[in-house]
Amino acid sequence: MSLADLSAAELSALHDDLTAQYADLKAAGLKLDLTRGKPSAEQLDLSAELLSLPGPDRTTDASGTDVRNYGNLQGLREIREIFGELLGIGPDQLIAADNSSLSIMHDSLVFALLHGRPGGDPWSGQQVKVLCPTPGYDRHFALSQELGFELVPVDLTADGPDLETIKKLVADDPQIKAIWVVPTYANPNGAVYSEEITRELVSMPTAAEDFTLLWDNAYAVHHLTDSEITPVDVLGLAAAAGNADRVFVYASSSKISFAGAGVSFFGGSPSVVDWYLAHLAKRTIGPDKINQLRHALYLKNADGVRDLMRKHRAIIGPKFEAVQRILTERLGDRDVATWTEPQGGYFISLDVAEGTATEVVRLAKEAGIALTPAGSAYPYGRDPGDRNIRIAPTFPPLPQVTAAIDGLATCVLLAAVAKLRQ
Repeated sequence: MSLADLSAAELSALHDDLTAQYADLKAAGLKLDLTRGKPSAEQLDLSAELLSLPGPDRTTDASGTDVRNYGNLQGLREIREIFGELLGIGPDQLIAADNSSLSIMHDSLVFALLHGRPGGDPWSGQQVKVLCPTPGYDRHFALSQELGFELVPVDLTADGPDLETIKKLVADDPQIKAIWVVPTYANPNGAVYSEEITRELVSMPTAAEDFTLLWDNAYAVHHLTDSEITPVDVLGLAAAAGNADRVFVYASSSKISFAGAGVSFFGGSPSVVDWYLAHLAKRTIGPDKINQLRHALYLKNADGVRDLMRKHRAIIGPKFEAVQRILTERLGDRDVATWTEPQGGYFISLDVAEGTATEVVRLAKEAGIALTPAGSAYPYGRDPGDRNIRIAPTFPPLPQVTAAIDGLATCVLLAAVAKLRQ
């Protein structure tokens, strides 16, 4: 029954019952962590073979070049071919780098600040605003804020961003230089950007001639169902719209192989790739090509990646199913929360009763359940409704996920009932 339909006496009785449940929860001495979207040790073990590759007898790439030496700023072609097929990007329009796509995001934005984008002026002499679909990825927002950009939130639903608001903002304000996009299974709500939305983003008129789509395809192959979405050809659509240089594509193997020792990628038009490489050449002589070679040897081809990701799904799928089952059982008929049922990615976005997310996180912490801070999925950490909580169920073992979500549901109900009784 909905909490709103309960009488004052019924609410009081429910509050007493939930208070007792919460006391038992605290007494259990839990130490559970749902804060970050990390692969579990079981997932990392899937790629253990990487640790023995390429081996002492394999020191050259497919072209015969010694990977132990300097050079090849763009990275090994064989790894670019594998991930280019997965991302829908030709290998010549892709750069393979070191382990962190966040580093590439940082570098590309710093290059824009210091030197300007291809054909543009340096952003450093301008007031720069960045559109931030929310709820979104806290590290995108933190990086933008670190570089002095003003963060402008726009709503993101399960069907994509508020396109009409975006189109109006970018058409009217030349200070809006970019928008963050996680096009496939967005962090945290699992949104998937359709080809129609992508066409609008690459073709819409913008007051800033150097407006940029910061296209972070972090979860391009991270499916949770048999419906494996194919990434939209964003670079092809941008070129067809006459805005070939509008898109910076980012990706990595971080949640495919080893989270801390994978391969990251940057993609763009030929002129964007040339621009990035020209500035990158001042920072490094080349990437870790040995790591790129071991990945190419292990993964073999795009189908090798797809097969590996199905093994990941077999491990994390039951955890996502457990979250859905427990939230439905505990909260489904109470009208105090809604949550996403993502088809891929690493997160579930939970919206609790308005004005209670901070309290829910506090209650959970005191009961030994660590959650990402309330508001972290919003620019400056400010969720105007104090409703959103990001759930990251991949890292803990399934029994811990089950215990944590059941405890979280108790905290959600306790906070909601307490607010109704005020």
